[in-house]
Amino acid sequence: MHLCRPRDPEAKGLVERNNGYFETSFLPGRTFTGHQDFNAQLTDWLVLANARHSRRIGCAPTARWATDRAAMLAMPPTAPSVGWSARVRLPRDYYVRIASNDYSVDPVVVGRFVDVAADLTTVTITCGGLIVGRHRRCWARHQTITDAAHRETAKRLAHHAAAARDQATGTGRPTEVMVERRDLSVYDATFGLTSPTGTRADGEVA
Repeated sequence: MHLCRPRDPEAKGLVERNNGYFETSFLPGRTFTGHQDFNAQLTDWLVLANARHSRRIGCAPTARWATDRAAMLAMPPTAPSVGWSARVRLPRDYYVRIASNDYSVDPVVVGRFVDVAADLTTVTITCGGLIVGRHRRCWARHQTITDAAHRETAKRLAHHAAAARDQATGTGRPTEVMVERRDLSVYDATFGLTSPTGTRADGEVA
C-alpha cells in the first residue's frame, strides 16, 4: 500500500484513473458477497487484465514487471506496520471501538491498557503481549461484536462483585420474616362490631 503525499494531484490522478478503469472494466455485471469475495474476483481478473496489450505503454503490463522489480529497493529488515493500531484503557463495558464498531475484550483486563490492531480481515486485542480478544473484522457500521466467552466472564465477575459487596456492607437478600396471622374476629372486636358474648351488632353470631 502506498499513501499519496498531500497536495500531489499527479499521484492522486494515477489512482483515480486506475479506479475509473476498474469501475468500467471490472465492476459491471458482477455481484459480491463481501470484501473477501471482491478481492478473490479482482485477483482472478487481474491475471487477464495484466496480460492485455496496453496502447499507452506499448506492451502488456506483465512485460514491464522484470524491469520494475530490478529497479526496486530491497525490503527493510523489519516489516512495516500496516493496518490500524492504538493503545487504550479498557473501559468497564469491556469493548473497544474501531471504525464505529465495538469489539468485546476479556473483562479480566478491565482498567488496564490494551493494544488494538486491525487489518483488512482481523481485529486483535492484546494486553501485556497476551491475546485477550480476537474477532473477524466487520465492515458494516455501528455493529457490536461479542465473544460468548467474554459475555460469560462478565456475568461471573459481576456476580462475584455483587456477593463481595453484600458481604462487606452486611446487606444482601433479606431473610424471611414470620408474620403472625390473627383471626378475623379480633378485628371485629377491636372496631366494636361484636359484643362481649360474640354476637355481631347486626344480630349474627361471630
